[in-house]
Amino acid sequence: MSVDTPARVRPSRSGKPQGQWAVDGRAPLNHNEEFKAADNGLNVRDRIEQVYAKQGFDSIDPDDLHGRFRWWGLYTQRKPGIDGGRTAQLEPHELEDRYFMLRVRVDGGALTTRQLRTVGEVSRDFARDTADLTDRQNVQYHWVRVEDVPEIWRRLEEVDLSTTEACGDTPRVILGSPVAGIAADEIVDPTPTIAEIRERFIGDPELSNLPRKFKTALTGHPSLDVVHEINDVAFVGVNHPALGPGYDLWVGGALSTAPRLGERLGVFVAPGEVAEVWQGVASIFRDYGFRRLRHKARLKFLLAEWGTEKMRQVLEDEYLGHRLPDGPPPAPASGPGDHIGVHEQKDGLRYVGLAPTVGRLSGTTLVRLADLAEAAGSTRVRLTPHQKVLVLDVPQEEVEALLAGVEEIGLTASPSPFRRTTIACTGLEFCKLAIVETKGTAARAIAELERRLADVEPQLDRPISLHINGCPNSCARIQTADIGLKGQMIDDGDGTQVPGFQVHLGGGLASEDREEAGLGRTVRGLKVTADGLPDYVERVVRRYVTTRTPDQTFSAWVRRSDDEELR
Repeated sequence: MSVDTPARVRPSRSGKPQGQWAVDGRAPLNHNEEFKAADNGLNVRDRIEQVYAKQGFDSIDPDDLHGRFRWWGLYTQRKPGIDGGRTAQLEPHELEDRYFMLRVRVDGGALTTRQLRTVGEVSRDFARDTADLTDRQNVQYHWVRVEDVPEIWRRLEEVDLSTTEACGDTPRVILGSPVAGIAADEIVDPTPTIAEIRERFIGDPELSNLPRKFKTALTGHPSLDVVHEINDVAFVGVNHPALGPGYDLWVGGALSTAPRLGERLGVFVAPGEVAEVWQGVASIFRDYGFRRLRHKARLKFLLAEWGTEKMRQVLEDEYLGHRLPDGPPPAPASGPGDHIGVHEQKDGLRYVGLAPTVGRLSGTTLVRLADLAEAAGSTRVRLTPHQKVLVLDVPQEEVEALLAGVEEIGLTASPSPFRRTTIACTGLEFCKLAIVETKGTAARAIAELERRLADVEPQLDRPISLHINGCPNSCARIQTADIGLKGQMIDDGDGTQVPGFQVHLGGGLASEDREEAGLGRTVRGLKVTADGLPDYVERVVRRYVTTRTPDQTFSAWVRRSDDEELR
């Protein structure tokens, strides 16, 4: 078995050039680097508008289709009817449909109700009413035709939204605290900093050819609500004893098949310096990140080779030109970071945290939510890194009507423990990498667990998180869940290959229940079929409730349990 560990990433031992621009020069060492060197991904927009949208799917150049389109949030989606057992057997062009997933970036998760309504209307008009909330505060459409993309962009940009660098080897959407600027206990408000980074650097050609994706998170809230440990760069609110409110800098976090938790550089970053420091870390990644092998082209691999001391030294000496003061670590999390329920803002109004089922919504639902929010006196909503949505600025006297209205459209401020903590990636329905179906599997599991474990729920002091992923890449953060499920084909016991999951247990990020993040453990041979998922979760939850010590969390119980108890 494997157990909690601070890192599974190992530094490179190869003597070959790694494609580090500052070390090896800029000669491309693989096809991805070749097409990026030949033409910046940002430039494909003009071809989409002037050529591909007019001439159709068959006119698209392959390097644009499978590469540069991502710089504008576009991936081809999976062709219907191809089962997960064939995912690894077919070439990408055999798996892909003539339709696209389109990702709308929502930096900081912040939307006005006008923007939310536009997002919903675009979904209804151009995406067959699909609109999934992701665990990175984005909205994802499906069934998008290339012919419709220019009009979608026009409508989104009319309300100051975009798909710029929503995918690709770029700075992806910036995670931000969903309660930024409104929480009474906030340490520092990251809202202006998120806006500055977005305005200065998103779409900047100087940072649009990174080795791979670059993920950012900022929070000034003491609940630690932006999963900072699994981002390439994160700024976490702290109070410096001499310098006042600011941020603690973390780098090098990411999951996928080689998970690594981010590490502190031990520096304090004043609010006015965050954008400069962010640019410095992104530039380090651009100049020193490994580009030869795609699966080693994340910042975490550079951190594994350099360590935090060298990372800080290069940042300060080569990119900032000055030292950063030493700073304190964040305090332990003050409470749940999903912000579900009704809470008072610092101005006396309320914000209402709502749970859909694993982020699966529709454009029609989003339009209706905008209507309900406005009827309650609000013009602002926030998406969260937990596939949830908040309605801000609600007068106390309007809360009850809002709660009643959202229940009618499938949202609730008082979800069951499993509805509250279950997240799922896109899965087999649309993703070309997926092996198993996820959204429907998760929804069925939640319904079953709500029924089967109704007697146990009062005994659960804390909800048990369930994360379901359709492949090994961990878009649903399986290694940092109480119960994480990695999709794969497995033997059903009768020699038949069926959709199922490898089980990861006891992982988690810093929260009110654990001071430090830890990666989950696996038990040799522990796999469950998709159909058998509710049976397994019920069994292990009941065993936990029966055998735990007082106040023992699920992750702590997993760490002290032997393999047989976890099967």
